[in-house]
Amino acid sequence: MSMPRAGIALGSNLGDRSAHIRAAVGLLAEIAVPGEPVLEAPVYQTEPRCCPPGSPDFHNTVVEIAFAGAPMDLLAQTRAIETKLGRVRPIERNAPRIIDVDILYLGEEIVENDDLMLPHPRIRERRFVLQPLADIRPDLRLPGRNLTIKEMLRALHGDEAPMIRVPMRS
Repeated sequence: MSMPRAGIALGSNLGDRSAHIRAAVGLLAEIAVPGEPVLEAPVYQTEPRCCPPGSPDFHNTVVEIAFAGAPMDLLAQTRAIETKLGRVRPIERNAPRIIDVDILYLGEEIVENDDLMLPHPRIRERRFVLQPLADIRPDLRLPGRNLTIKEMLRALHGDEAPMIRVPMRS
């Protein structure tokens, strides 16, 4: 039996964005099932969407890990990663942040509560999530969804500025 795979979106638009993303990837690898592959999408620079005026550009990517726990365990772990990397949750929604760690899916889990919704309800409208996810899992179909990730990306329309791939240093 294979382990459930968790897709996790990472974003940073404060400080050394690349370093924050690398650190988050490393911490996610630590909570992954040992010996299972960690898939890392390219990192993209994107304009902020639905953020306060003057917010800096983001670095965004998606990582997929095998995770053996329950969805709420994964939420607790991802929030702990945010805290460890210095994220402070501001009062203003979508304010600039050192790191954002969002669970996109966990295997076939469907969760709807005040703290967590799986699959993430806004995946299909976010190019900054769909593009990196399509880079690593183009044929993935999320639970309860008909379209694959690459089909969702193709169907996405909007006036977003092009995403710029960011070369990452180790």
